[in-house]
Amino acid sequence: MKQHIITLLAAGLCATTLYGQTPASGKITYEGMRQIDRSQMRMVINGQEVQPGSAGAPDAPEGMPEVMSFTQKLVFSGTMAKEERDRPQGMMMRRTMGDGSGAGGGSREGRPQTTRMAPPFDQQTYLDLANRQRIDVLVVKKDSTVTDIYRSEKPMPTAADWTTSDKTKKIAGYVCHKGTATRRKQTYTVWYTTDLPFTYSPIADLTPPKGVVMQIESDNESYKATGVSMEAVAEATVQPPKAAKSVSAEEMEQMRRKGMADFRQKMMQNMPMRSQN
Repeated sequence: MKQHIITLLAAGLCATTLYGQTPASGKITYEGMRQIDRSQMRMVINGQEVQPGSAGAPDAPEGMPEVMSFTQKLVFSGTMAKEERDRPQGMMMRRTMGDGSGAGGGSREGRPQTTRMAPPFDQQTYLDLANRQRIDVLVVKKDSTVTDIYRSEKPMPTAADWTTSDKTKKIAGYVCHKGTATRRKQTYTVWYTTDLPFTYSPIADLTPPKGVVMQIESDNESYKATGVSMEAVAEATVQPPKAAKSVSAEEMEQMRRKGMADFRQKMMQNMPMRSQN
């Protein structure tokens, strides 16, 4: 009898932790897919920034996929969380390497080489789950030893035209309810669970009134939770840097845009031009 009582108490403690009477911690892993919008792509070719397929510019590099796949995680501990992404970032560059006129009599056509360069800053997203605030952190690298850190806060957005239905299904072990919402004039199907003690969506504009989004479906992108791991997470890993300077969301966007503009200019200045021999 004593052993049964201990077992029941342990089960009760686990349920209390999971459903929010005591802070929970863990990770949610999402697998994402997005169609690549080639109209938003930019390439640097021999020192000039162009859009693939535009006048005088080649199409996107051969073999470039039509769809981008990536992993996104939400790491949470208590009332704070942090998003972790593995999405490729940066700018595509294409240049001609040599002219093929060296010894051996090769073709005079240069060899195109495509590379991706990372921008000079890192952007991270933290979440204050209790107050439903998103905290964006921008780490700007000035040189190898100096960085500036900024933060801006804004409320979690609410999905537009949010509607629900009676349909349910299980995703990653959780019972999920079906909802629909509009984003950028497109309808999304959203599956969310209310069995976790906070509210969150991997696409901020598709955050439900209550619940954690486990799957998102649309014609050109999707997210699906492939696992939820309730495990110990150090609170320090989900706290924004204390040294970050507070700025407005508009100021942060201006700094990001300026950083990208300076980055493009620096790349074009350092880009070797095609040999004229």
